[in-house]
Amino acid sequence: MNELEQELQQREAEHLYRRRRVVDSAQGAELVVDGRALLSFCSNDYLGLANHPAVIAAMQQGAAHYGVGSGAAHLVTGHMTPHHLLEEELAEFTGYPRALLFSTGYMANLGAVSALCGAGDAVFEDRLNHASLLDAGLLSRARLQRFPHGDVASLSARLAESKARRQLIVTDGVFSMDGDIAPLRALADTAQRHGAWLMMDDAHGLGVIGEHGRGSMEVCGLTPQDLPLLVGTLGKGFGSFGAFVAADEVIIETLIQQARPYIYTTALPPAVAEATRASLRLIQSDEGAQRRGHLAALVQRFRGGAQQLGLQLMDSPTAIQPLLVGDSANAVTLSEALLTEGILISAIRPPTVPDGTARLRITLSAAHTTEQVDRLLGALETTKI
Repeated sequence: MNELEQELQQREAEHLYRRRRVVDSAQGAELVVDGRALLSFCSNDYLGLANHPAVIAAMQQGAAHYGVGSGAAHLVTGHMTPHHLLEEELAEFTGYPRALLFSTGYMANLGAVSALCGAGDAVFEDRLNHASLLDAGLLSRARLQRFPHGDVASLSARLAESKARRQLIVTDGVFSMDGDIAPLRALADTAQRHGAWLMMDDAHGLGVIGEHGRGSMEVCGLTPQDLPLLVGTLGKGFGSFGAFVAADEVIIETLIQQARPYIYTTALPPAVAEATRASLRLIQSDEGAQRRGHLAALVQRFRGGAQQLGLQLMDSPTAIQPLLVGDSANAVTLSEALLTEGILISAIRPPTVPDGTARLRITLSAAHTTEQVDRLLGALETTKI
C-alpha cells in the first residue's frame, strides 16, 4: 500500500494528479460545479442537445413505456424496439446497410477490432488515436503498429512490409486532443491499394461537422465503400449515451457473433435509445443545421480573437480548440487562474497527451453565445502565462 501511496504522491508532485468535480446542474454552457456557478468550455456536448426539451421528453416517454433498465444483453431479452429502430435510423443516416448499438464507445472500438482481428493479423493505428482504439489493438492479439500522426506515407510503407493475413487501419476522424481531422481520403486510397480495411472512430465529428452532420466522412467526401467500418459515439454531438458500429451485413453479423463487449454486456436502457432517436431527428432538421452553423461561427470568432491575442492555438477547424501550454504545471496554473474568473477549462496533461504538450482543451458548443466566447477571450488576455 505504501508503494501505491508513493506513486500517487509522485503524480501530484509532477502536476499529473486528476481530481473529480461534482456538477449539480444539467449540462450546458453554464454549470453549477462544486456549488459554484461557472461558464464551461470543456464539455463534449457540441450541439447543446444534452438538455434539449425534445430529447428530455423522448427519454421520459421512453421510460414511462419501456421502464428503466433493459434487463439483459441484446442476445438474451435486452434488444428492445427502441434499440432496433435506432439502429435502422443510424444506418440510414450514415448510409451503411446496418448499424449495431454498443453500450459505450470504448466497447464499440474494443468489440470491432477484437472481433475482426487476432493472432496473425496486423492493426495499424495513428499514434494520436484515442486510448480506446489503442487498447483495442493491443487486446486483439494482432500485431499493433503505430504510425506517426497523419503520416500516410509511413503507413503505406508499413503495409507494404506486412505479411499479415488481415490488415486493419484504424484512425480517429476528429482527434480528441488536437481537434484536427484525419487525412481520410489518403487513408482510404492507401487501404484500397494494399487490400486493407479502414476503420474510423468519428466520436467528435458525427452530428457536428459536415453540411448534413454526417461527420468527417462527409467533410472528406468518403462513401461506405471507402470506409468499411464507421464507429460513432452518442454521448457527444448527440447529447445522449452509447455508441454504434456501422458497416455492411457481413461485418455486423460477425460482430453480433464474435464481439465480446457486445455479447456480454447489458443493453442500453431503452429510454436512452428513445432520447437518441430524438437527437438524431434534431441533427437532421433545420434546427440541427442552424446549431452547426452557429457553432462554426463561434469557432471562427474564437480563433480570430485568439490570434489577435497571440495565443498558440493548435491547427483545428473543429469545436476542439487546444491552447498549447507545454509544461504541465503551467497548464494547471492557467486552468486555476481561469477558474478564479468563473471559467471552467480542464488542463490536459500526460499521459493523455505526449510529454511537453500539456494544454487547455477548449471546446465550444452551439449552446454558447458570442458574448460568452468574448468573455473567454477577455479572461485569456488577462491570465496569460
